[in-house]
Amino acid sequence: MLMEKKSYTFEEIKQKMVNYCVYQDRCHAEVEQKMRDFLLIPEAKDEIFLYLIQENYLNEERFTRSYIRGKFYIKNWGRNKIRMNLKQKGITEKLIATCMDEIDEADYAETVQKLYENYFSSQKGVKDYQKKSKTIRHLLSKGFEYETLLEIIKDDQK
Repeated sequence: MLMEKKSYTFEEIKQKMVNYCVYQDRCHAEVEQKMRDFLLIPEAKDEIFLYLIQENYLNEERFTRSYIRGKFYIKNWGRNKIRMNLKQKGITEKLIATCMDEIDEADYAETVQKLYENYFSSQKGVKDYQKKSKTIRHLLSKGFEYETLLEIIKDDQK
């Protein structure tokens, strides 16, 4: 059976988009994607977009900063993975670079160290050199920089 799209008035759609942005910070691409759900003429989309930006419901820098904080402090992602995912959301390299200061250097080093130790010690029945390379691969997949990982290993061997 074919589902028919419910039609909303311009004001209803505008309110839905406000609610969408209030629920959590969004980037422009997410809002554009969401607006595709509604049958809107380009002028109406532009008007809603402008309204969301002017009323500060939509703020790319705020989105980027909260995204970086969340992915690092909650998900323990490294800078590379965060940067890659933000680029996929259409965030500029310049804005990403500006907002990366949301991650405290000391917290970053501490997190990498902790993740390294936890993953390394969780591997049973594997030789140490294999544990090390598996751990490095794991942390690279979480977006941490190879140089940062080498620093930890170097410090570990002292």
